[in-house]
Amino acid sequence: MKKESLDFLKRLMEAPSPSGYEGPAAEIWRAEAKKFSDQVKTDLHGNTIAVLNKGGSPRVMLAGHIDEIGLMIQSIDENGFARFQGVGGWDPQILPGQRVVFIGKKGPVKGIIGKKPVHLMEQGERTKAVKIEELWVDFGTGSKKETEELISIGDVGVIDVGFQIIHGNNAIARGFDDRIGAFVVLEALRLLSKMNISAEVYAVATVQEEIGLRGAHTAAFGIDPKVGIAVDVTFATDYPGMGSKEKDIFGNIKLGGGPVIARGPNINHRVHELLVKTAKEKKIPYVIEAIPRGTGTDANAIQLSRAGVAAGLISVPNRNMHTPVEMVNLEDVEGAFSLLAHAVAKITDKTNLIPF
Repeated sequence: MKKESLDFLKRLMEAPSPSGYEGPAAEIWRAEAKKFSDQVKTDLHGNTIAVLNKGGSPRVMLAGHIDEIGLMIQSIDENGFARFQGVGGWDPQILPGQRVVFIGKKGPVKGIIGKKPVHLMEQGERTKAVKIEELWVDFGTGSKKETEELISIGDVGVIDVGFQIIHGNNAIARGFDDRIGAFVVLEALRLLSKMNISAEVYAVATVQEEIGLRGAHTAAFGIDPKVGIAVDVTFATDYPGMGSKEKDIFGNIKLGGGPVIARGPNINHRVHELLVKTAKEKKIPYVIEAIPRGTGTDANAIQLSRAGVAAGLISVPNRNMHTPVEMVNLEDVEGAFSLLAHAVAKITDKTNLIPF
């Protein structure tokens, strides 16, 4: 991956972006998009949209959601400890002992997630799964007044970890689901800016996917694309605990095996064929994932917009999804944005998109 792109990825992954509060990450994405796009704007919902080849045809939408799961302050007790709820889907077992950072009224506020020590638990307590309601955030303050000078009810935060390459091309960070998708669609647009294309292309960093595909609904309605391709992550099946049952469901998906191309009723047959053909032509390794229903990604919302959109889905294999140490392979990421760009470059007004 080129240094310019890798530097952008690092900055993007360091920025907090819980669902509904994606501003810090969106600002970084927007600044990068302005370097090569014809137009960059943010809509009323918060979706950030970069347009290339304005006036071209047909309209093509590329969507990667920029939001991540997070935490929201619910209450502050008299001793300054804060109770919280999850923004999006958490496994509460991951949370105890984590360092956190919240977006406070005066800037970032650091704290830790506390839990009753195991030494003080009754035997029955030790074997029970922890609930979010049993945890708290400790900001190191001594009173409600002190905490309220830093944090307000409704403030959001994330686990306080960043981006790191740990071995070869494998990188870890919180929020690869799905800031890596937002990264891929913009890198695809960067490549397309150097190609001759017919389509008017919209790269969109969508918001609020983790709480119901909300940004993709509004962005697709506003753009009214003919083709819409989402980029998300999917479950890698190449690590302990992923046995034959999981591989039967998701396929043999491994880090370094290339991007994953979805196939199923949520996916337009012609778009699927275009992606596979392009991967073969460009010698990009890929895996097919069969999904016999709505995919649970932005592709679902895009397909159902207005009178229907020819939808596609490219996914990046991801280990440890919805944890602070999600892992992706950077060669898979590069393969994803190369595949996406070269496929979109083939789309013209003459491209047949009627599925059958």
